Amino acid sequence: MPRPTQTNPQTKSKFEVFGEEMIEKEVKPSGNSGRVYLPPDWVGKHVKIIRID
Repeated sequence: MPRPTQTNPQTKSKFEVFGEEMIEKEVKPSGNSGRVYLPPDWVGKHVKIIRID
């Protein structure tokens, strides 16, 4: 599957993802970065993060 380039951050891309669960959350500030807390049973699992706005 081709990866979208980041030459134009205003361009929207469509992603199709198959998985087990989905959680929608807001990223909170954490020092000079951002943070999203996920359930403890997700520790050690592979996740994909997609920014939607």
